[in-house]
Amino acid sequence: MEKLIAKADILIEALPYIRKFCGKTFVVKFGGKAMLEASFKASVVEDIALLKYIGVNTIVVHGGGPEITSAIEKTGRKTEFINGLRVTDKETMTIVESVLMNRVNKEIVSLFKKHHGKAGGYSGKEHGLIAAKQMDPALGYVGKIEHIDLSFLEKNSDQIHVIAPIGRGKDGQSYNINADDAAAEIAIAAKAEKLLILTDVNGVLDREKKLLSTIRVSEVKKLVEEGVLAGGMIPKVTGAASAVQRGVKKVHIINGNIKHSLLLEIFTDKGIGTEIL
Repeated sequence: MEKLIAKADILIEALPYIRKFCGKTFVVKFGGKAMLEASFKASVVEDIALLKYIGVNTIVVHGGGPEITSAIEKTGRKTEFINGLRVTDKETMTIVESVLMNRVNKEIVSLFKKHHGKAGGYSGKEHGLIAAKQMDPALGYVGKIEHIDLSFLEKNSDQIHVIAPIGRGKDGQSYNINADDAAAEIAIAAKAEKLLILTDVNGVLDREKKLLSTIRVSEVKKLVEEGVLAGGMIPKVTGAASAVQRGVKKVHIINGNIKHSLLLEIFTDKGIGTEIL
């Protein structure tokens, strides 16, 4: 009986959040090891399916870096990166599109359908979703986002939308888009209540390796200067801060390798990751 009462208490704790977020839009950047480990992947999909059932409009933007690298290496070629971005020639772009759409996107959509979630998978270059231009000739077909058009998604709001970060140029050329950037720009365009970024760490840690549960936009510059933010966490947090400044209510950086991390972050009073507001 005590276990059943404890479960009921959890539901009661979640009730104010369910009421608050019904009808809102969340954007989830699905990445990290959670995309590779079957149990974590299933957990994320279950969480997002539940969000949809309680009335949260959900857009998922996924990466696929490890799968792309593996596919490239199978051709006998090596991957080159400049400032963390994959140099993408014409042959690499073909591989990127094939892996993201024919493998990663299809698998995620299939998992949603398995968990009773109505889902549709799209490349960002479809339906005018992501308009892009070349970022830097040295990077090849790596794109910088020029415009996001969510009108097609809004017409099909009964679905969970799963988006591969590929943009289209004015000349019809496909461009490889950084998934974090795509998720942030889509969240801004959607005026999202939350942008949730799944990573392989628990969030932002201070110098004593303790979790910073909340960071305000005004604090980000100082955290970089003090070395609290370093490496790959700098672009994640600065990008999150920019998203908040441009209209997203909150950004959450959470560990996707914790089972049901999305629900724990959204529907509990303490949360488990770092929120930027």
